[in-house]
Amino acid sequence: MTTIVLVPGAWLGAAAWDAVAARLRTAGHDVHPLTLPGLGERATGAAAQVRLVDHVADVLDHLSAHELSDVALVGHSYAGIVTGQVASCAPERVTHAIFLDSNLPRPGLSMVDGWSERGVRFVRRQIAENGGLWPKLDPEDFEGQDLTERQIQLLLEHSTDHPGRTLFDPAVLPRPLSRLRATYINCLKPEPAIHADAEPYAAAPSWSFANLDSGHWPMYSRPAELAALLDEIVRKG
Repeated sequence: MTTIVLVPGAWLGAAAWDAVAARLRTAGHDVHPLTLPGLGERATGAAAQVRLVDHVADVLDHLSAHELSDVALVGHSYAGIVTGQVASCAPERVTHAIFLDSNLPRPGLSMVDGWSERGVRFVRRQIAENGGLWPKLDPEDFEGQDLTERQIQLLLEHSTDHPGRTLFDPAVLPRPLSRLRATYINCLKPEPAIHADAEPYAAAPSWSFANLDSGHWPMYSRPAELAALLDEIVRKG
């Protein structure tokens, strides 16, 4: 049995992992799906004040409060930035970081650093016009993501606006990511190219890479395949 902590990406809470978590528990694992502050059932009027450091601290607090060790910590999309920092801060608890089609933290840089000026201006305007929150996606934004209409509907039901400040806060890494024991899962649809954040770690001896024939939200589009892949990864050790 492996302890697996699941951290959802932008806009999502623990419910995003329901189908995957159930399968992992059936496979014998101890599974902890998390909802980060300001999201899902934890969305409050103060969500716009939540910072990236609050998300990192919340995961660290969960690991400590539940006395978890030898953890496989899985971060999807935006949550790769959180997962990388947690794993860097707590090697005594996190022994395997798993990045699911995710961004990765870069020391001193934020999620949007490296985006085009136009893209950053657009997101800043979205957040400013939405009370400090990054608006959740619209149904048409999921085109080409290997999702049925019902899966899109479920994903949107699980979505809330995302704390905007977290996109602009810089990451802090006590240990370089290259020293982590890590696996990066690359989703192949609609484009098979791996995220640019992961490219520098292709030669890192403690990193491995896996592909999943899915769009960016495999917990909805391919939960059985994702659960099977996570089970395989953690059993390999």
